[in-house]
Amino acid sequence: MRISEASAEAGVSARLLRYYEEQGLLAPSRDSSGYRRYNAADLEAARRVRQLLDAGLSTATIRQVLPCLVERAGRLTPICSELVAQLKDEQERIETSISALTESRDAIASVITAADDAPLR
Repeated sequence: MRISEASAEAGVSARLLRYYEEQGLLAPSRDSSGYRRYNAADLEAARRVRQLLDAGLSTATIRQVLPCLVERAGRLTPICSELVAQLKDEQERIETSISALTESRDAIASVITAADDAPLR
């Protein structure tokens, strides 16, 4: 199927499909006119990429982990032993980011609270 059909089927824009290809995350075939042709495996890969991006992984990390993931019972499941360790590292990175953002949010809340206690000009 062509990119417009694949976009609708995968639930991502045509622009994102092209971006995923540029990043080495998808490799659709090309017809004799040079148009991209997507198959069911390409669409599944696009959905997985979207899931992983939504989970906070970078495209560089996704490029590494994508070959080691399959979908089982509606969940992405690792099939390579080294993937679990890499995902644990990513999870730790995300948790560190969450902690930093929480501290920033709390600092801003403190300033707002102080503003409630002081007269404003």
